[in-house]
Amino acid sequence: MNQIAKLSQVYRHHIGAPWQPTLAGAQRVMIVVYAKERERALRAGIGEFEQATRAEEHEWVQTDATDWFAEWMAAHDYRDAYFEDPELLDGALVSEFRVFAIDKLSGILNAADENTVVAFFGAASLYGFMRVSDLVHSVEPAIRGRLAVFFPGIKNGNNYRLLDARDGWSYLAQPITLHEAWIP
Repeated sequence: MNQIAKLSQVYRHHIGAPWQPTLAGAQRVMIVVYAKERERALRAGIGEFEQATRAEEHEWVQTDATDWFAEWMAAHDYRDAYFEDPELLDGALVSEFRVFAIDKLSGILNAADENTVVAFFGAASLYGFMRVSDLVHSVEPAIRGRLAVFFPGIKNGNNYRLLDARDGWSYLAQPITLHEAWIP
């Protein structure tokens, strides 16, 4: 059995536990941590996570952040100026793209009900533009069911490091990893 299939089993174990309706947004987040080298395998095997979710009688909605920056840039009035002088992007990224990404994920979460897992992947494509931790913290009030963040990186204690490169962030979400795994 490959690592992604094993990880989907660990995920199913977590998703199959009873859902308490009174949890705060931060407690409704699951961070599915996998080696950055396994990104293509994860994408190819994402259906295993969906099947596990549906087998536990929950709904599944997925969103991929891979194209979010391109989508934001294509709609921006000053895109041509940014291409001519990319240094102009600094201020806009901090404010406008951050708001775009938060609004995008919040909209998906708001449309999902209390029995739905919103699967968020493509986190690596945010690297250099915004922190995943900032995005997750900002959308917490919109989480009604569960948010599963598929995270290519590492986890040490409560510290997560995207792509093993950026300084980590501490978060008390429910971790789903092979290293702390219960596998039947």
